[in-house]
Amino acid sequence: MAWFLVFVVFAVLLPDTFLSTASISNILGSQAVPLVLTLSLVLPLVCGDYDMSVASVATLTAMVIGILNVNHGWSIGAAIVAGLVVALLAGLVNGAVIVFFGVDSLIVTLGTGTVIQGLVLWISNSTTISGISSSLVDLVIGYKLVSVPAAFYYGLALCFVLWYLLQHTALGMRMLFVGRGRDVARLSGIKVGRVRMGALVSSAGLAGVAGTLYAGTTGSADPSSGTSFLLPAFAAVFLGATTVIPGRFNAWGAFIAVYFLATGITGLQLLGAESFVQQLFYGGALVIAVSLAQLARRREARSGGTAS
Repeated sequence: MAWFLVFVVFAVLLPDTFLSTASISNILGSQAVPLVLTLSLVLPLVCGDYDMSVASVATLTAMVIGILNVNHGWSIGAAIVAGLVVALLAGLVNGAVIVFFGVDSLIVTLGTGTVIQGLVLWISNSTTISGISSSLVDLVIGYKLVSVPAAFYYGLALCFVLWYLLQHTALGMRMLFVGRGRDVARLSGIKVGRVRMGALVSSAGLAGVAGTLYAGTTGSADPSSGTSFLLPAFAAVFLGATTVIPGRFNAWGAFIAVYFLATGITGLQLLGAESFVQQLFYGGALVIAVSLAQLARRREARSGGTAS
């Protein structure tokens, strides 16, 4: 409803620009990277873990693709595979430290994210790598359906996959149990460490997919721009936990939240708002989203207790 109301408000205020095909196509197509990055956060959060390194992993993946493809002449397919392998290794390191050493996920991923960002600056010499193969660019934004770039449909397909995983598989139910109570899940026979490890590695893998899409969207690899996606991703994933399945992190809630935020930002920009408004919007949305998500979770817990 909030997304619909925001859309209506800007449609009334800016009928010629906001409702244009170019504007709507831009809103849908430009959010593929934030959407996939937001979805990458869903998996560890369902298990009760944070992953603060996803933006850095996405940047590293894009940079590996750029360096191998542009500087070393690798085919774009091989460069993408290498980038995704690096992303999975980063997730494996996160999972190993968090699960086997019992360190808080927030601290570990904040630290590894900083290390990865330093690694990106080192291997890139703090410069942008331009000229990534046009084949990747075509696959991401070159091909369009109903004037909307293919990147949007990749994110949509990923939403379907995560929705099915979390709602209709035994693994999804185990992840939910782990997130709600690890001791109870362990006593129930669930391999808690394995589930958490899988979620963190998968999170990094999806961050790698986001980095690949980013490289295809821009045709380059920027050593610093990827970090700007972290705040919007967390704002969206917590806002998404207030809808569709209130109190739970879920794929379709994340999808709606990403495009709610994108619609608001686009409308404000078309109205001539200054660039700082974007940070205010995302920061305010994150605070409100976390508060609403907590309220929704408490309500779900109370209703569950009443039902039992």
